[in-house]
This record gives sequence, C-alpha cells and structure tokens, in this order.
Amino acid sequence: MRWLERMVDCIRPWLITLAVLLLTGLAVPTPVLAVQPDEMLEDPVLEARAREISQGLRCLVCQNENIDDSNADLARDLRLLVRERLQAGDSDEEVVDFIVGRYTEYVLLKPRTSGSALVLWLAGPVMLLLGLGLGVGYVRSRSRRGSDPEGLSEEEEARLKEILGN
Repeated sequence: MRWLERMVDCIRPWLITLAVLLLTGLAVPTPVLAVQPDEMLEDPVLEARAREISQGLRCLVCQNENIDDSNADLARDLRLLVRERLQAGDSDEEVVDFIVGRYTEYVLLKPRTSGSALVLWLAGPVMLLLGLGLGVGYVRSRSRRGSDPEGLSEEEEARLKEILGN
C-alpha cells in the first residue's frame, strides 16, 4: 500500500500541471467569425467568393478589422451588400469597386497604389531622398570652403598664440 501512496505523490504535480494547462487553454478566447448563419449564401462558391472579398474590406467602425470578423452593424450591412452584389452577377472587382465608390478607398485594408494614393505611397521615399541630397550638398559645400575661408588677421594670430602659450 505504501508504494501506491508514493506513486500518487509522484503523479500529483503532473496532474496539477495538466489541469492548469487545460483550464488555461479553455480560458483563452478563440477568434469567432461574425458572419451570422442567416447571412450565408446557399451556393458554396458564391459564399467562398464573398468571404474572400470580405477579408480585404475594413470595418469602418472597428477600423483595423475586416468585415468578416466584426460584429458592428455597419460590417453586417457591408457583408450583406457584398453577397447581394455577388448574387446580382457582379465580378469580384465590380463588387469591390461598388463598395469603394460608396465608402472611398479607406474601406480597403490594402489600399490601391494608383491615383491620389500613389502620391502618399511615393511621398516618403521622395522626402528621404530629398533630405539625403540636401545633407550631402551641405557637407560638400562646407568641405569645399574649408573650415576657415578668410583666415586670421595678424592680430588674431598673435592673440591665438598668446592664449595657446606658443
């Protein structure tokens, strides 16, 4: 009987650790898609297209969450709109263009690199190159002039020698 007690004493820490890990695993929230069953299309091909389009559309309430993961009412409206347009026979690009036409390009999680957005995409690198060019030009002009372009007068040289003790 003594051996049974020793075995239980050896196993007890492992059981406690296992129980803690299981409870911790259950407490961690798992991502749940906000798409409700009444929103889903019966055609699995159209539903897959709707999900793919929805992954690229920003929830305007949650901001950095796609409309599939958002529980906001506006996200639900956008999901329904995507599905309506697909059922009407629109292509994926036409659906996205329709929604962008209504809500601007801000609704896209990955903005397009064309039009006015192209200015924003290029502004950073252009400013960096401009700053580097100005810095290099300034350093070159200073080195061409030398550190003492006019030189010292005889009075200033005498005073400098006096200060330095030469």
